[in-house]
Amino acid sequence: MKTFINDSAYLKKGFSISSDNNQLDLDFVFSFLTDEAYWAKGITREIFNKSVENSFCFGVYLENKQIGFARVITDYATFAYLADIFIDKIYRKQGLSKWLIQTILYHPALQNLRRWMLATADAQHLYQQFGFANLSNPQRFMQIFNPYPIQQQDE
Repeated sequence: MKTFINDSAYLKKGFSISSDNNQLDLDFVFSFLTDEAYWAKGITREIFNKSVENSFCFGVYLENKQIGFARVITDYATFAYLADIFIDKIYRKQGLSKWLIQTILYHPALQNLRRWMLATADAQHLYQQFGFANLSNPQRFMQIFNPYPIQQQDE
């Protein structure tokens, strides 16, 4: 599946968004997640690869260089969970994350879902702009949380 949202202001600057997994720079995304993302510390390459294979992924590009990423875990009918959303810090403060979220939320394959969810420690303001809110009944939600094991570094 491949799509581009035409926002001429970004396209004129050389930016694009695609849902074509063949364009993804998996080494870049994995490196960002393991080195810079608080939520993915300890993820193995095997788990990362499996997560990408089983998600609807979006890449943000400047020319042909990947600079951002997001994935949607979904059944395409009732539910979607946004995960691993980031823009490389060099390209932040240009509205690219807003463009990425808008592209995802308006994608034809993701319309009429009953519930969208995500978790964030520091970007609530960003997501609130798109209608995300704190859980209205958090007591109804439960989880099993298994952190990634600490990886041993070869010496």
